[in-house]
Amino acid sequence: MKYKYLELLIAAILLPIISITAQDMGFEEYNPKSTLVVPVNEVKRAKFPFIDVHSHQRNMSATALNYLVKDMDELNEGIMVNLSGGSGKRINTMLQSIKENYPNRFAVFANVDFDGVGSDGWAQKAGAQLETDIKNGAKGLKIYKSLGLRYKDTDGNRLTIDDPRLDPIWAKCAEMGVPVLIHAADPKSFWDAMDGNNERWLELKTHSRRKRSETNPAPWEQIIQEQHNVFKRHPNTKFINAHMGWYANNLQKLGSLMDAMPNMYVGIAAVIAELGRQPKNAQAFFVKYQDRILFGKDSWKPNEFATYFRVLETDDEYFPYYKKYHAFWSMYGLNLPDEVLKKVYYKNALNLIPGLDRSLFPKD
Repeated sequence: MKYKYLELLIAAILLPIISITAQDMGFEEYNPKSTLVVPVNEVKRAKFPFIDVHSHQRNMSATALNYLVKDMDELNEGIMVNLSGGSGKRINTMLQSIKENYPNRFAVFANVDFDGVGSDGWAQKAGAQLETDIKNGAKGLKIYKSLGLRYKDTDGNRLTIDDPRLDPIWAKCAEMGVPVLIHAADPKSFWDAMDGNNERWLELKTHSRRKRSETNPAPWEQIIQEQHNVFKRHPNTKFINAHMGWYANNLQKLGSLMDAMPNMYVGIAAVIAELGRQPKNAQAFFVKYQDRILFGKDSWKPNEFATYFRVLETDDEYFPYYKKYHAFWSMYGLNLPDEVLKKVYYKNALNLIPGLDRSLFPKD
């Protein structure tokens, strides 16, 4: 009996504390488990072998490649495109390691250093280095968001994406027959007021360095327009607009841009949560633009690929994204037709990126 009284005493002390703690819980901690009971089709392995056109790997030594290939095989990933190749000696080291170990499983994109734009001969030197890197085995060019956000010319002015002094770079890619994968700006919400109307409030609170003022370093719309100016000025260059150009939340607008710029392709890296909350709209978009959408993930975390597969392949309802601060909403599967899946997973990349091994993928 005394133990019963002790239990009651402990409960009387702790319950008010627990209640107060629950009431004081902030939005960051509130993450309830859904009580909805619906069919679950987890997809740990892609239905078809795929090409990840948006990966970043700093280490491509033989040992690192062994670990990567093991994970890739489990996911059914045929080819990984490493966008962090650099240039010169750095990319040559990567390419040599790939050649010696897994020559058909990896592709590397070169990068251009935009420091020094405005100095004599910059364009010629940068263009020559890019041409050398491509001849040595680079399959494309990756442009980081630092162009448009961070780089300045020799006079200290912001280097815009559409600066005419960069035109030889885009033209060189057309000449060499390789695509440009470009990441411009960030989600528009990073430029918006951080208040209760901002969908990215939690992300901005937990990652405060991502918040920008309306004009830091320029309005969002201006930076996005700069890249579109480049696409239009260089119609013979194939551009892969990373993160669907930050218009995955406005597919009608993105569709109009696709129609206006036939040399623009889009990658789905880091925007699967936007697609998963609008399954009917997104499925219609994928069907209409099935020849110009490419699979990509961005950060290399193999356990997160399952969410991409589930959104693309199933008709599951109301399942969570893996990062609440990116998407506090639930998602739904697009249930894409097999032919569309094949194009997104590998066919479009094979047609766009030169020299990839087609024998790794179905022949139909």
